[in-house]
Amino acid sequence: MAFMSTKTPASNATCISNAVTLNGNFACIKKSNFKSGFTELSWVKREGFQIQGLFCKNPSFITSVRKRNDNGGLIVKAFSEEQEALVVKSWNAMKKNASELALKFFLRVFEIAPTAKKLFSFLRDSSDDVPLEKNPKLKAHALTVFSMTCESAVNLRKAGKVTVKESNLKDLGTTHFKYGVADEHFEVVRFALLETIKEAVPEMWSAEMKEAWKEAYDQLVAAIKQEMKSPEQALQ
Repeated sequence: MAFMSTKTPASNATCISNAVTLNGNFACIKKSNFKSGFTELSWVKREGFQIQGLFCKNPSFITSVRKRNDNGGLIVKAFSEEQEALVVKSWNAMKKNASELALKFFLRVFEIAPTAKKLFSFLRDSSDDVPLEKNPKLKAHALTVFSMTCESAVNLRKAGKVTVKESNLKDLGTTHFKYGVADEHFEVVRFALLETIKEAVPEMWSAEMKEAWKEAYDQLVAAIKQEMKSPEQALQ
């Protein structure tokens, strides 16, 4: 996150929002995930409009923009080039062991939250005599989810939005709504994901890498939550 200073907008700037008017200049405070430069934002009057608009030269960097409560500054969250590099590097190292890591990932979820097994029909219907780590349906599902999550993180900055392969956000939202997935489930999965990656690439792991994966995962969850609607709501 960073507080952004006002600048003259570039000719190819894109308007993100014109709903808030800010006053004054705000110095940029760089943090660890903004090591080299930051996304330029400007509050300027748009031609033909009486209110100001927020303009960004590189809108695909931005993951969220909100107004501070204290002095009217902006808090901007962006998936930076450095974060993208950390995610790509670690995912490339994990790919060859994706099946094994995916199973570890899900087993850790169930270790933390055993009741989460009830969310999966193929586990509810399976025999107790079959250990989780031997369940072929769990292995397949775990690999799908783990790979989808990692690929979404890798493509977040390039696409400028959350994308998922072999599915779509609307279907994911509908499925999560149907099975009653709650905020605490997403939090458990995030913890398990970060711990799995940490153990998979210990020589690469750092606070910066943790924040990069956390940010990418949180963006995926936010996109899924937006689509978590009942069938009736989805048709509206």
